[in-house]
Amino acid sequence: MTDGMLGLLQLFLFLFFIMLGFPIAFTLMAMGLAFGYLGMGDRVFDLLVQRTYSVMSNDVLISVPLFVLMGYIIERANILDRLFKSLQMASGNIPGSLAVATLGTCALFATATGIVGAVVTLMGLLAFPAMLRAGYDVKLASGVICAGGCLGILIPPSILLILYGATAGVSVVQLYAAAFIPGVLLATLYIVYVMGLAILKPSVAPRLPPEAVAVPFARIAFALVTSFIPLFALIAMVLGAILMGLATPSEAAAMGSLGSILLAIVYRSFSFAKLKESVFLTARTSAMVCWLFVGSAIFSSVFGYLGGQELVEQFFKSLPLNTFTFMLLAQLLIFILGWPLEWTEIIVIFVPIFLPILDDFGVDPLFFGILIALNLQTSFLSPPVAMAAFYLKGVAPKHIRLEDIFRGCMPFIFIVIFTMFCVYAFPGIVTWLPEQLYGNPGGSSGTPLQMDAPPPGGFQEEEEIRVN
Repeated sequence: MTDGMLGLLQLFLFLFFIMLGFPIAFTLMAMGLAFGYLGMGDRVFDLLVQRTYSVMSNDVLISVPLFVLMGYIIERANILDRLFKSLQMASGNIPGSLAVATLGTCALFATATGIVGAVVTLMGLLAFPAMLRAGYDVKLASGVICAGGCLGILIPPSILLILYGATAGVSVVQLYAAAFIPGVLLATLYIVYVMGLAILKPSVAPRLPPEAVAVPFARIAFALVTSFIPLFALIAMVLGAILMGLATPSEAAAMGSLGSILLAIVYRSFSFAKLKESVFLTARTSAMVCWLFVGSAIFSSVFGYLGGQELVEQFFKSLPLNTFTFMLLAQLLIFILGWPLEWTEIIVIFVPIFLPILDDFGVDPLFFGILIALNLQTSFLSPPVAMAAFYLKGVAPKHIRLEDIFRGCMPFIFIVIFTMFCVYAFPGIVTWLPEQLYGNPGGSSGTPLQMDAPPPGGFQEEEEIRVN
């Protein structure tokens, strides 16, 4: 067996073992060390030490635990309850008002947490019963919560974009700027779909009774000022500091964590017990991410050393592909991989396989990353392994069937796919804001499929120097 075939065997065995339920990070390390020992001998243990140190000393990853801590503190401060009630009152006369308020809450809360399970679970406890009591169709209510809860994968400050930036050597700041408009566009299309459906089929999203919408303006304004405005201001300051170059993502994440603690104190929802629980959950999540990176670094290094990466590149080059068909095939593979795998595994394991091929087809890694972030929305929504549906089923009333939740997610999957085609057809949706904020350091022609992307880490290092 050639080294290249040994590398492919390593990849297939890894997929086989994770299908059996083995832990992802440690399976990566075990496969990397085992096959590395076969191909490299004792040198694989030196590789283990070097890769572990390089991952742990990566400054980009510092922002991960800080953003996660910010999200967990906001989650445990019961801010979501206040936010949903205020948006519900403000949107009372809009068709599908409860669903619109749910999507608005999910979009804003997703920017604060980026944790799909937390958003879907909390909204499943808060908004799902309210929609059912109002007579909403089960499928529509389920789809709204599942799709809205996944927006944090794309909308900054997305943890996925941080990991992609660290993996691909792309500036996280530019990724955040590039993802902002697509994220807003996707959330807007969700809301337009819900409102259109409520107008065409009022039975699936009945209007609230007059007494429920007859709320004095002063009360609505007070609710928005005390719930929506503070959280929106915190998120705007964090993202604004990043996008305007006033702070690095790590510095802005630290500011956001402190702001979330102050917000919890103002709402009288802060306690050391909640802080301890948030820190514990943050440490657990961050440890999982870091060990995934260590395992991925070892696995991908051994995979490349054995020649597996070269075989993959040769396979793609042997196909009669142009840029469009390559992008279509790559996104289709990621869509399929999203069924059995979490987005973290896709980012740290399979994205590095595609990255060396992007230059051959003239694809900008930044543009490719935004399409992946859009695509991975579907991995949480599409059966048979739709994690958002399972999160909702875990907190939904017992009579709610998983099949109905799956059906409710399907229209939103088509909206995601439509958004991906819009982004591909009009690449300015991704490139306009980064170009306006940071210019065009690569001197590209403006077509993201032919952009000269900055070298790995290049823009990021320049950004750190400018800020410091």
